[in-house]
Amino acid sequence: MLADKHILLIVGGGIAAFKSLDLVRRLREKGARVTPVLTKAGAAFVTPLSLSALSASKIYQELFDLTDEAEMGHIELSRAADLIVVAPATADLMAKMAGGHANDLASTLLLATDKRVLIAPSMNVRMWDHPATQRNLVALQNDGVLVVGPNEGDMACGEYGPGRMAEVPEIIAAIDAALSGGPLKGRHVLVTSGPTHEPIDPVRYIANRSSGAQGTAIAKALATLGAEVTFVTGPADVPPPQGVNVVRVQTAQEMLQAVMAAPTADAAVFAAAVADWHVANAGNSKIKKDKTGLPTLEFAENPDILATVSQMKSGRPRLVVGFAAETDDVVANATAKRDRKGCDWIVANDVSPETGIMGGSENAVTLITEEGVAAWPRMGKEAVAVELSNLIAKAIA
Repeated sequence: MLADKHILLIVGGGIAAFKSLDLVRRLREKGARVTPVLTKAGAAFVTPLSLSALSASKIYQELFDLTDEAEMGHIELSRAADLIVVAPATADLMAKMAGGHANDLASTLLLATDKRVLIAPSMNVRMWDHPATQRNLVALQNDGVLVVGPNEGDMACGEYGPGRMAEVPEIIAAIDAALSGGPLKGRHVLVTSGPTHEPIDPVRYIANRSSGAQGTAIAKALATLGAEVTFVTGPADVPPPQGVNVVRVQTAQEMLQAVMAAPTADAAVFAAAVADWHVANAGNSKIKKDKTGLPTLEFAENPDILATVSQMKSGRPRLVVGFAAETDDVVANATAKRDRKGCDWIVANDVSPETGIMGGSENAVTLITEEGVAAWPRMGKEAVAVELSNLIAKAIA
């Protein structure tokens, strides 16, 4: 898909700039031509020689370079490529783009281009969360700028949170989607995510430790591949991704209703950790401690959303993917769940406390299909999402 495509790669100044070298190498492996633009700050992290050697191309750095302007003016350079990619896109570069500044070669190219622009933000978590950066992000998206990442995790500065640049396979998938419309263009995918909260009374509820991170990453990866995504989410810790249709719910019953009300989907991914039971005798007012003793909670089963959709007689998605969070006999239990529910694939993982997976930034999954069992290595949840989304695209595109 990237063969003979021309990518203008702007490398900003940040520790994640080292990933740009691998990005160049992998893009060229796929047949793309890469022209690097290295900012002054970017040159503090990667050398012009490294970028030039890997890209087999001249490196552009200075706005007022007589030789460069004679060979290819900055206006022509900004429009000769099929796509402009900024990786890493620092907070400073994003601010320049949002404000329309043009005081160096990179910002001038971005202002002068008539081609699509894809950015891969990378910065400290506090910088990413700052209202100014979030305002700039909204402004850029409103201008049509495409965004991949950032991811959540440990940072070089020692802090943890969102701000890590997307991994190279994610960026390549986003580039592919930007240039082709994506293999899932015209397809509708339903994704459920997060926990459900089942009320005990107006102030208490039953829940689980799901953060919603994996479901959110899957929705983002599917949207990057061009899919129209309906994202039904419980009260998750992580915010929903941009560019998807978000439906917020609290309980399992509300999630079922939202799923059944969604437009007919080509595929459905049930990543939500839905509570198996709800409190049948939930109180309408706060339950008080008194001398009568402990309250008695009566439990009833929640609707089985995965089985309901998997066994639909009409309107069933072509591909139904379930998740199995297990603590014992993971593969055996997940295989039995796939047979019992009637879904096509099961993504199984071990969520025992010592794994740190539930609520963490990494996952180690086993994909169970009719063809067999495939154990994947432990990786970031964003990388799991990319791998799974690529398989979904092959199955339904």
